[in-house]
Amino acid sequence: MAKYTLSDTIAAISTPPGEGALGMIRVSGAKAIAIAGKLVMGLELHDADPHSIHFGKIKDEQDEVLDEVLITVFRAPRSYTGEDVIEFSCHGSRFILDKVMNMLLAGGARLAERGEFTMRAFLNGKLDLSQAEAVADLVASRNQASHDLAMKQLRGGISKEIADLKEQLVHFASMIELELDFGEEDVEFANRDELKNLVQESLDYINKLIDSFALGNAIKHGVRTVLAGRPNAGKSTLLNALLNEERAIVSDIPGTTRDTIEDLLNIKGIEFRLTDTAGIREAADQIEALGVARTLDEVKRSALLVYIFDVI
Repeated sequence: MAKYTLSDTIAAISTPPGEGALGMIRVSGAKAIAIAGKLVMGLELHDADPHSIHFGKIKDEQDEVLDEVLITVFRAPRSYTGEDVIEFSCHGSRFILDKVMNMLLAGGARLAERGEFTMRAFLNGKLDLSQAEAVADLVASRNQASHDLAMKQLRGGISKEIADLKEQLVHFASMIELELDFGEEDVEFANRDELKNLVQESLDYINKLIDSFALGNAIKHGVRTVLAGRPNAGKSTLLNALLNEERAIVSDIPGTTRDTIEDLLNIKGIEFRLTDTAGIREAADQIEALGVARTLDEVKRSALLVYIFDVI
């Protein structure tokens, strides 16, 4: 197994698989500019200004033009990773992107590990751990609420609050240590009431963060919502009405739904993971018994339970 080091220059395709108008390749590391410069015809990237964009042509091994691209130059430490970074904006052909990647790897770069650009940003002090986590959340956000939550975290909102709290605690700790050094002088440097208030504020804030985990998890992954009730209570009808499509089979015959049916519903930027379940009753056969058992399991794991009654 190859041994990777942070001194390596890394490269990766930054746009998702498939065809598109544009595709981006990112290169980061001490040799990024030198390696990328070998691919570009008639353009000296080592003389390029920081944060500049250049038009160029990439040549292949036969000195034929492979693609016309835009090359963006970032110089350390003012880049995402804190290293020299080159970004190629190519046409979105998978053939072109793979070809350029192979040429970069042949020129001395290596394929980046998953999340390695963000890891280098963290190690080089460009992001803290909370912000690094927010990058993944932002990329994976599927609704307004999860996007807003990730952006707040990426901007350092939570990090700043924790840093301010830490600064106050360290200050009071230093005052107490100072008192210990002058213990025989009967001098009080740290106000005891202020210290008690600060400790209580710290505990309240920590408990608030703990309590916010469930909400943040629901925003990111969707609120687990289970539709439960007795057979023919209208669970599948409600699911179809909420989704505005015939997602579940509706029948007058009790026990039509034998297995769980799951789909997503977005309400004002919040995703609800709706699960239609088998009707709860004493099962008539082994298959229905499995369905009822699965229903009860879904009910236990639900964050929101919608229990439906037939009023007729």
